[in-house]
Amino acid sequence: MPLIRQKFPPLVIINARTGSIVMNRAVRLEPCAISHGNLSVSVSNTPQVSQPNPLSGGSTVATNQANVNIKSDGGKVIRVPKGANLSQVVSALNAVGATPQDLVSILQAMKAAGSLKADLQII
Repeated sequence: MPLIRQKFPPLVIINARTGSIVMNRAVRLEPCAISHGNLSVSVSNTPQVSQPNPLSGGSTVATNQANVNIKSDGGKVIRVPKGANLSQVVSALNAVGATPQDLVSILQAMKAAGSLKADLQII
């Protein structure tokens, strides 16, 4: 029996009561700026190049290494570049004590602004 690959649409599911967030691999972010109370998240990408050993027959591959920094001080606007990883943004917000309602509000705003390229389901 042949293996059938099923393509799943980008999806983020949030449990508003617990703050749990589940997302699939198809979720993508476009550039945006975030400001929410005294929470600030800074996401940057550092390009990296991986080269194969000489005569190995491999090819050079460019990748991005995401760097996430968090602060819990005076509110300011944070820029999230294209290609940022949503799970890292959510982890950073959780680390500074974002409430489940904070996470829901931020993700809803990102979706409304067109930055969150996924269906957003709140349960």
